[in-house]
Amino acid sequence: MKLSIVSTLYRSEPYIDEFCDRAAAAARRLVGDDFEIILVNDGSPDRSLDLAVARSAADRHVTVIDLSRNFGHHKAIMTGLAHATGDRVFLIDSDLEEEPEWLLAFADRMSERKLDVVYGVQETRRGGAFERWTGALFFSINDALSDFHLPRNLVIARLMTRAYVTALVSHQDREFIIAHLFQLAGFRQEQQVVVKHSLSPTTYSISRRIQMAVRYLMTTSTRILYIILYFGLSISTLSALLIFFYIFRYMFSGIGVNGFTSIIVSIWFFGGMTMLVLGILGIYIANILSETKRRPYTIIRDVHRGGRSIAGTDQDRSSSRPEGVIH
Repeated sequence: MKLSIVSTLYRSEPYIDEFCDRAAAAARRLVGDDFEIILVNDGSPDRSLDLAVARSAADRHVTVIDLSRNFGHHKAIMTGLAHATGDRVFLIDSDLEEEPEWLLAFADRMSERKLDVVYGVQETRRGGAFERWTGALFFSINDALSDFHLPRNLVIARLMTRAYVTALVSHQDREFIIAHLFQLAGFRQEQQVVVKHSLSPTTYSISRRIQMAVRYLMTTSTRILYIILYFGLSISTLSALLIFFYIFRYMFSGIGVNGFTSIIVSIWFFGGMTMLVLGILGIYIANILSETKRRPYTIIRDVHRGGRSIAGTDQDRSSSRPEGVIH
């Protein structure tokens, strides 16, 4: 297989047929008839699964992976990538805000520059002033606190080589933000400026975006733990100097206030020691947590190809599935 096109389905009912038509047309211009389209149904509550399965019955290029429930966009993406068999893999959202025709421009850039990954970025973040401001704030906080810097205004669409995809799906993280894994996998990557359309309402509420931002920082940044550690150490040092100052002043000048000194010194000292200990333990706990999360990040209920269910019989792809995918 020369090319795999991977996408996810969630409230995608209005877009499936047009997406498949445009993706197939772009693929044929690039590799002829040697391609596949993998659609991962992430527990969509509408008729996305029925339409995708019907499309699979009519088009041998289309494979539908039906997850047992909604696991989240990024985990569904990783499941789709784990099942892709193409020499190159084009990842893209199915809501047509990202154009399937980008495949051709991405492929040209990949060939010219001998790259492993070409990914899309928006020149200007879409949305209103509040959305653009919160996005800029997140990237600023991430640059200050995270261990990895993310490209600004990143979109999902990207064209990847087989070697890169193999490295990407080999990660065993159970809780992750996929943009972090994109960067963590390394290889030769370059961005391509694209214009993302605003065709469908977003499924990411403000509270969900805040949750994702916090989770990203908490699961990818050890710098925060070290900041807490150094802050606690600074407070402990300052409180120790304050203790010596008050003792010196009391012994040589007799200046002191009943109760005040002992209370303030105790609060500062033990508060600083508590933060110091929590910072040290936090580093160990974070490392242990990362190593012991072994829950599957997706469970596949069924796989449809050519109008038939092939769950449990697709032996040729078992070796490409990461440990975190249960079939």
